[in-house]
Amino acid sequence: MTGIIEIQNLRTYFNTDNGVVKAVDDLSLTIMPGHTLGVVGESGSGKSVTSLTIMKLLAATAEINTGSVMFLGQDLVHLNENQMRKLRGSEISMIFQEPMSSLNPVHKVGHQVMEAILEHQDVTKDEARARTIELFVEVGIPDPAERIHYYPHQMSGGQKQRVMIAMALSCNPKLLIADEPTTALDVTVQKQILDLIRELRDKRQMAVLFITHDLGVIAEIADDVMVMYRGKVVEQGNVLDIYENPMHPYTQGLLNCRPRLDTIYKRLPTVSDFMDTTIDDDGKVIITAKVMTAEREQFFINTGRARLLHKHSELQALGYADDASSFIKDHTCVSEAETPLLSVRNLKVHFPVRQGLLQRVVGHVKAVDGIDFDVYRGQTLGLVGESGCGKTTAGRAILQLQKSTAGEVMFDGSAVSSFSRRQMRPLRQEMQIIFQDPFGSMNPRMTIQAAIIEPMKLQRIGSSRTDRIDRAVALLEEVGMLPEHLRRYPHEFSGGQRQRICIARSLAVEPQFIICDESVSALDVSVQAQVLNLLNDLQERRGLTYIFISHDLSVVKFMADMMAVMKDGKIVEFGPSEAIYRSPREDYTRTLIEATPCDDLNNIRRLIDQRHQQRSSTI
Repeated sequence: MTGIIEIQNLRTYFNTDNGVVKAVDDLSLTIMPGHTLGVVGESGSGKSVTSLTIMKLLAATAEINTGSVMFLGQDLVHLNENQMRKLRGSEISMIFQEPMSSLNPVHKVGHQVMEAILEHQDVTKDEARARTIELFVEVGIPDPAERIHYYPHQMSGGQKQRVMIAMALSCNPKLLIADEPTTALDVTVQKQILDLIRELRDKRQMAVLFITHDLGVIAEIADDVMVMYRGKVVEQGNVLDIYENPMHPYTQGLLNCRPRLDTIYKRLPTVSDFMDTTIDDDGKVIITAKVMTAEREQFFINTGRARLLHKHSELQALGYADDASSFIKDHTCVSEAETPLLSVRNLKVHFPVRQGLLQRVVGHVKAVDGIDFDVYRGQTLGLVGESGCGKTTAGRAILQLQKSTAGEVMFDGSAVSSFSRRQMRPLRQEMQIIFQDPFGSMNPRMTIQAAIIEPMKLQRIGSSRTDRIDRAVALLEEVGMLPEHLRRYPHEFSGGQRQRICIARSLAVEPQFIICDESVSALDVSVQAQVLNLLNDLQERRGLTYIFISHDLSVVKFMADMMAVMKDGKIVEFGPSEAIYRSPREDYTRTLIEATPCDDLNNIRRLIDQRHQQRSSTI
């Protein structure tokens, strides 16, 4: 049996002012019907360029230098634009990472799917509409006859991604390319999307090219894995072999730097702990492997702060054992005499729902509906839950970036929930936030120097401009950046570097308390590990207090001392993060844990057996 797509010796190069960039360099792959090839690697490894080469959607500066892309017997490299247009959306479809950017906000979602059907199939509008409803049923969108009339903003992230999948499947493609389709989704929706793609692949016998930086996701869906680094394939094989016995140091690094729910590390390894890279005179990257010794592994296990838990009396009241060592060995408890840095009582944020010509209020969306918790100095509280549970709204209400409907927020003895904007201004120095999107939270027209110095000026920190620049240099060095970076602009940095700059900016006013709102969710696993280590180091050096908001339970469990699980605007479970992971009390928490991608070898073997059984039953 021949593959649906077979690529041989593909080279895709970009011609830039600084020379030729070898984005894809001598790549070969084959995908059989009903199989999934997972492509994994950091940003810049060539994953997405590979998919864009297949689709022939490359930028004007790019060219296919050599190689062939055989799809069902024809070489896509030699097809003209009209010929490719007939294949795109019909024989070859693609699901992009961000559905909101891919869907037209001024057109109804049903219309956009119908448009794809009408473009590639000889059907009437009524037939296209009926087909769209069928597709919405197939991808699990509730009330499909009604939802086809929705605009993108009226649907959740998971539902928008399902619309994109419906659009991709509308013309029964032979090859489906999924480019980071689950990166921005919470774990339960992610599991639903993975299950859906797996089910549709087996049902339709599609070939799937699944691109991601998350090896946990790859373990859940892929038959074979291809690891890319700087445009080259460094390792390739079936999923079990790659996970059981990774040969290349880069693969070993990617597998180890992802925080797992069962990790014993206080500090995450990074790719640089497994290999060194140098560039020779010819521009060739030379990789030198590093051995992970037992001594080095002990460094990751033992280096870092102990968990700082609530008072013994409060743990008792929460129903946890007097002796916290029953669920965590390395810990301390807050002194019984200490008062919380932050206290939240009965916090509510309700948004009015308006209808009709006069926009009368007909109801309320209870985004946050009466939550209570304390955070002590030097502690990290994790807020975890699905999208829409109220995590971000709660964080914004604490900082008074969102007006609360009711409740009280006490910070360092002050009732900030009753403060005016003018009263809050000096308190901004003590309370900061790091947002999810580092590029969106920075002014693209401001240099890094201006971005870091601006909050110093507002809070009157620094005796002069020179003093502020010196402070900015010191901050950049503290987060692992260089002084010469001050004069550059945000677009000149990678996602991980931009997030480091945002951290430096938040530290510029010397705060006590920082809210990290999904601050690592869009980062590669290796970069994510670096940022998480950095946040922990800064906390230890500066005595910082964090609220760490995320939908990823494994990240929250790694970072947080105490954890609050939110659902529908309420806290449904609260306690030490280790205890909640080991023995969740709520079904909802258990669902979140079970939905977290698992790259355990036994789980991979179970999934492989399921695939074999499924395929044998269809033969």
